[in-house]
Amino acid sequence: MELSKVTLEIFSKLEQKWLSHCKGTNKTRILSIDGGGTTAIVAGAALIHLEDQIRLQTSDPHAQIADYFDIVAGTGIGAILAAMITAADAFGRPLNTARDAVRIITERNSELYKVKSAGVFLRRRRFSSSSMDNVLKKVFQRKEENGRLLTLKDTCKPLLIPCFDLKSSAPFVFSRADASESPSFDFELWKVCRATSATPSHFKPFDFTSIDGKTSCSAVDGGLVMNNPTAAAVTHVLHNKRDFPSVNGVEDLLVLSLGNGSSSAKTCENRGWSTPSVVDIVLDGVSETIDQMLGNAFCWNRTDYVRIQAFDLGSEGMKNGKETEEVLKERGLESLPFGGKRLLTETNGNRIESFVQRLVATGKNSTPSTPCKDSAAVSPLANGR
Repeated sequence: MELSKVTLEIFSKLEQKWLSHCKGTNKTRILSIDGGGTTAIVAGAALIHLEDQIRLQTSDPHAQIADYFDIVAGTGIGAILAAMITAADAFGRPLNTARDAVRIITERNSELYKVKSAGVFLRRRRFSSSSMDNVLKKVFQRKEENGRLLTLKDTCKPLLIPCFDLKSSAPFVFSRADASESPSFDFELWKVCRATSATPSHFKPFDFTSIDGKTSCSAVDGGLVMNNPTAAAVTHVLHNKRDFPSVNGVEDLLVLSLGNGSSSAKTCENRGWSTPSVVDIVLDGVSETIDQMLGNAFCWNRTDYVRIQAFDLGSEGMKNGKETEEVLKERGLESLPFGGKRLLTETNGNRIESFVQRLVATGKNSTPSTPCKDSAAVSPLANGR
């Protein structure tokens, strides 16, 4: 009788420990950052608050976003942020905190998007390609290694960034998984960010090659096809059994998707026009469609998918330097299963804080931070090859 009680108690404790493990550490964490615009006001504010909350709730003043996410995806200006917070130093730690990344983009914005002199009949601004190239090269280099330019393999967590290849007339997705398999799919990070930022109305197509020169691409803005790269990240994780062997479905995922405001609304406000451009409509349409799809996929557990977006950020807030405050105070919107959106009582700031509670419960580094060369090869589905 006594033996039965002891056995029951042992199995009860083992069961509780196993259930706790499944509930906490089995979730694979995805961070996705939209493209759109040149200032990243919304995503920047969300990233800073996200990292501040991680540090607050873990009581670790040195914790960074990359410590609590297993993969980061980004497009356009969002890709630059994603690459900056995942690019690794010589010790395998992120080169930049979220606050540092946003600060660098803010301070060097006029260089990243330097307006070229244009004729009076041109209605659109054109930006200097060489100026952006110079800034990105400086951002993605290791000073302790004589300024070596970093590549996709030099990231502390898997990275996913899309562009559109004019040569193949198809999307091309840069990923660390592919880069670790072959130098033919490893590219310098500055070129990856440059490719996904080549908006047709502002830049010429960006021509470049892989590290070994065997793969070439003529790229334009990834936002034309994947302004919101969350679906690409989810698909990548579901099919990448090397880096994410425990993921079998969306129930195994924890996803945070950061928008960058309404491109069409910002364009209308800045230009004073009543009709947004086709490119702006495409960017917003792609982002909202993906949000709707993921809202349906996670409809049984809405807390596993959180979308942060701001639609009411006006020029007044920007002029007064209150961008972060305005973004975090805006009430959240949630996509409904059969279309439309629901206005939530929680603000964007509240939603990030709630998400971080679940995030830190999963612990740090649930997946390898560096590519594992001796494991089974991953099928490079992200690029459709």
